[in-house]
Amino acid sequence: MTTLRSLLLFAVAAVAEIGGAWLVWQGVREHRGIVWVGAGVIALGLYGFVATLQPDAHFGRILAAYGGIFVAGSLAWGIVVDKFRPDRWDITGAIICLFGVAVMMYAPRG
Repeated sequence: MTTLRSLLLFAVAAVAEIGGAWLVWQGVREHRGIVWVGAGVIALGLYGFVATLQPDAHFGRILAAYGGIFVAGSLAWGIVVDKFRPDRWDITGAIICLFGVAVMMYAPRG
């Protein structure tokens, strides 16, 4: 159950951070306005809060592992939201990152 909770928290954090960054991008680069930027800032703050709910108490490990989730999640966001078409190297890199997440977060420790 702890692993499932951790994975769900990583997914929520990814939506908050990637979505927040996307909202800021839309507000500034696509000239959608301050409301979009404000919503992005709120979502980015939510990401920071969600990370604190991880069962592991080590900030460095959580943030490092989340980096791998961010890489894969960003590609997924790009595919779904921006119709981005990753190439095989993008996908290979994301798989390597997710493998790293699994090793850091879920390998047995003594």
